Amino acid sequence: MTIYVGNLSYQATPEDLSEVFTEYGAVKRVSLPTDRETGRMRGFAFVELAEDAQEDAAIVALDGAEWMGRQLKVNKAKPREDARSAAR
Repeated sequence: MTIYVGNLSYQATPEDLSEVFTEYGAVKRVSLPTDRETGRMRGFAFVELAEDAQEDAAIVALDGAEWMGRQLKVNKAKPREDARSAAR
């Protein structure tokens, strides 16, 4: 499972997110997507922990929590839809 973390501060770094999520388990991966044209962070991230139970605990604890002046939106990441098939 992968965790979606939304409403992030644009100043957040992968290191910042790793530090927060390490409280819940071993962080396997942190991804902070950036805008292709501006290179600016898009305000959300994906975090993967070693075990599903750790991810569930992190979601429960962090969804709605205030961090870096923003109220986080934390939940299970949904599979990405193919934009071409969604437009039909």
